[in-house]
Amino acid sequence: MPDADQWQRTLAQALPDATLHRWPCSGVAIDYAIVWKPPRELLGDLSRARAVFNLGAGVDATLASTGASWPGGVPLIRIEDAGMGEQMIEYVVYAVLRWFREFAQYEQSQRNACWSPRGRLEKREFGVGILGMGVLGSSVADAVAKLGFPVAGLSRRSKQLQGMRSFAIDELAAFLASSRVLVCMLPLTPATRGLLDRKAFAMMPRGAYLINVARGPIVVEHDLIDAIDEGSIAGAMLDVFEHEPLAADHAFWHHPRITVTPHIAAVTLLGASVGQIADKIRRIEAGFPVSGAIDPLHAY
Repeated sequence: MPDADQWQRTLAQALPDATLHRWPCSGVAIDYAIVWKPPRELLGDLSRARAVFNLGAGVDATLASTGASWPGGVPLIRIEDAGMGEQMIEYVVYAVLRWFREFAQYEQSQRNACWSPRGRLEKREFGVGILGMGVLGSSVADAVAKLGFPVAGLSRRSKQLQGMRSFAIDELAAFLASSRVLVCMLPLTPATRGLLDRKAFAMMPRGAYLINVARGPIVVEHDLIDAIDEGSIAGAMLDVFEHEPLAADHAFWHHPRITVTPHIAAVTLLGASVGQIADKIRRIEAGFPVSGAIDPLHAY
């Protein structure tokens, strides 16, 4: 994440007529705020703001730090894509192809100096489930489908998805059963915290894989380790964790079937994010609607 000085310089260039302040700014009427994990004390200064922009796609950290009493009538707007979609596609496609083409097994064969060609797996039997079909999830689903994999998407309500199966949240069991690779792209909410637990892993095909690029607390970490050690889950690629940075003694670091990355699946790109925020402020000033507003009650 860029630092405050970088954000302020880039915002000043994108909005040359705006007056920029850093909080705390006593006595200043705030029209727009741009925040990341803001202190609870900021809420009182936002009661008359026209919009608050969250520096990221997920707003759980902002809502957690400000408490449950988000000021009524003040839109909370998240970053939509701004270069994150392409990064997510790269990350997920890499993991799916690594497992489908069995590159880990070939790497082991190389270490053993063993020339051992493997039979090709069938794509039609390698279904990919995208858990969370928002802006980023939809982009990932489309990219994976274009590679020829069967793709299913799960969202709060069933959607019309061209060339893909769509499931609603009350169809979770059927969705998981169809997912040889499960890609978690859900927001963190009270309903999704701990959603992927021992029971959920047991619903997936034996030998399935997990990719988590959403939020760590959605996965029950000890249940995932147990499921992998028991063989019901074949492996996982994890970018997010219950506690970050991941502790040096955490079992994930050295587990042979878990790949760990340090929350880099989709980093916030300064120029693209500022450009999006500036465009939305200009639209609001002109009286036009903007996309990306979230419902603080549901956190998405």
